[in-house]
Amino acid sequence: MPHLALYTFGVLTSPLADPAPLTREFYDIGEAVYQKISRHPGYLARAEAADGDRGMLFEADWGAWGEFAVPAWYSKGRTVETTALAATLSLWTDLRPAFDAVYTGLHREALNRRYDWFERTEHPNYVGWWVSDDVIPTWQDGVSRLEHLHDHGSAPHAFTFHHSFAPDGTPTRIKGIGPTSDQVR
Repeated sequence: MPHLALYTFGVLTSPLADPAPLTREFYDIGEAVYQKISRHPGYLARAEAADGDRGMLFEADWGAWGEFAVPAWYSKGRTVETTALAATLSLWTDLRPAFDAVYTGLHREALNRRYDWFERTEHPNYVGWWVSDDVIPTWQDGVSRLEHLHDHGSAPHAFTFHHSFAPDGTPTRIKGIGPTSDQVR
């Protein structure tokens, strides 16, 4: 059974190493959000650096998740002192559990504060796609799918929750969101 891969990317208003209150607040809530999401039904795994060091994204060992990569439009720093981004790469059993984890509870509360921490851009901040159950997506997979979504809109190759596709490539929707479709998951 295919799994949903989900990549998120945002450009922070200040570097991760910034000791300002908003950066600390983002870290504090981020840790709690990760803990909560990892216990959510349908969650399978997420990319975690072997050493777990905050801010050391580009130099970290990500194991099977591959070398850390970012979209072409990211223009801020790449060192521990200058990196100003937040990215996640995760695997889910299906669309609904991932949607529920993102848009309810503690993560929803964090989303409501996103403009305190992240720059507003004209680029999408997440993308989903299907992978075989034996595949671990890489950071580069996530970047290429996000860039494809930005350039071409939702398609079976790269989609959003609101304009999603089933593993076989047919348009689908999560009950209660997105455009009307004949197929409801």
